[in-house]
Amino acid sequence: MSNHTVDTDFFLMEFSDSKQLQVLQGFLFLLIYLVSLMGNLLIIMLVTVDQCLHTPMYFFLKNLSFVDVCLISVTVPKLIFSSLFHRNTISFQGCLCQVLFVVFSGTSELSLLTAMSYDRYVAICHPLHYDAIMNRVVCVQMVAVSWLFGSLFGVLYSYGTFSLSFCDSRKVSQFFCDVPSLLKISCSKMHVTIDITVIFGV
Repeated sequence: MSNHTVDTDFFLMEFSDSKQLQVLQGFLFLLIYLVSLMGNLLIIMLVTVDQCLHTPMYFFLKNLSFVDVCLISVTVPKLIFSSLFHRNTISFQGCLCQVLFVVFSGTSELSLLTAMSYDRYVAICHPLHYDAIMNRVVCVQMVAVSWLFGSLFGVLYSYGTFSLSFCDSRKVSQFFCDVPSLLKISCSKMHVTIDITVIFGV
């Protein structure tokens, strides 16, 4: 990876060429972001405080809300900033962080949803053994594995994407840095690390 690659900014997609519409869009996304943030934080707070909600399902839901907060906080604030100040560039390091945390959050969320599905399966098919099977240790282990998978895939996708060379066109066809958009502007035709990661994920 050359210094030229590391020092060059990427250009994110703009929803509109009109500066007035960009400002309006910025405030609209700010409102949506704050509502989403407050909703997820409220879920986390209620599940933590209310003793009646200290069950496996709500434990997973609390972690899912936290992952949602991470996911929207990685992409939306940059979009709001870009819209309000008309700056659609993102640094190489910023783009790398977005890919890392978006993949981390997305993979962790999928893993948590899988754990929640298993929890409901046990509750329906083995109700008499539910407390023994879905004890606190098992729930914590499931969440830990979800975070571990998220971290692993985040690192692999980030390394696989940013070890490629990029062409002169640095225009990302998305309002945040994501792997498919970055692969489109890559000069490299071989994406071995990405392909192996996808196969492993499936």
